[in-house]
Amino acid sequence: MIHSKRLILADAQSKGYAVPAFNVHNLETLKAVLETAQDLRSPVMIAATPSTVRYMGKNFLIKMMEAAVKSYDFPVCFHLDHHENLDDIKNLIHMGVQSVMIDASHHSFEENIRIVREVVEYAAPFGVAVEAELGRLSGMEDDIEVDEKDQIYTNPKQAEEFVRRTGIDSLAVAIGTAHGLYKGEPKLDIDRLAVIQQEVDVPLVLHGASGLPDELVRETIDRGICKVNVATELKMAFVKGLRSYLQENPEANDPRYYFKDAVVQMKQVVAEKIKLCGSFNRG
Repeated sequence: MIHSKRLILADAQSKGYAVPAFNVHNLETLKAVLETAQDLRSPVMIAATPSTVRYMGKNFLIKMMEAAVKSYDFPVCFHLDHHENLDDIKNLIHMGVQSVMIDASHHSFEENIRIVREVVEYAAPFGVAVEAELGRLSGMEDDIEVDEKDQIYTNPKQAEEFVRRTGIDSLAVAIGTAHGLYKGEPKLDIDRLAVIQQEVDVPLVLHGASGLPDELVRETIDRGICKVNVATELKMAFVKGLRSYLQENPEANDPRYYFKDAVVQMKQVVAEKIKLCGSFNRG
């Protein structure tokens, strides 16, 4: 069933768990997430980056999500992840998207506020929730790469002002996580996160969760993280299963069969993340 991001994250925030947001890329990855969430009765967010929207096509993606929310009876919300083009965001809102992330974090503080505020004001009449990011994560996200030296941590005092002036529904924070896989042992500024939690009252979002040790993820949830984004680990699991099947069955040519192991591998990761977030049996 369709569910608003505000209600999904409000429940997580009040009960001390996090909702996983899984990036999908095609029908198989979408069904892998939804079928696993159904089995575990977990609310989930289905996330699509700009390149995924371009790859799948807006109409196909929207219709797939419409079919999904009619086919499953747990809370699911379709979310735009790391979108920057305002016209695309507005167009997708008109097509029925319920939640958007406008990423203007590479701009100055004031310009970030201006851009985010424009999206918030546009989305409000449609009841669409808006997420934004303050600070920058290193690594590769979609087609954008941020060098480690250019990473900027979220300033807690600025976070309070940012949330107040933009009117966003959730805030993605930069506390040392990175997009993609970590080159070394990740070190998160948990103390900074704790201060941010005290400064703002909206749900906090953790990007770059792929590859983080479970204990670190749990610690961030204890400090106010209500949404955990997972992307890279899903792709790695999917391709692992696909490679394995094709190596064992080099003559295979039917995607209805050679995708099976890929889906199984991905479902295992989805289940692990749902349990890690504490969102199972919440839907």
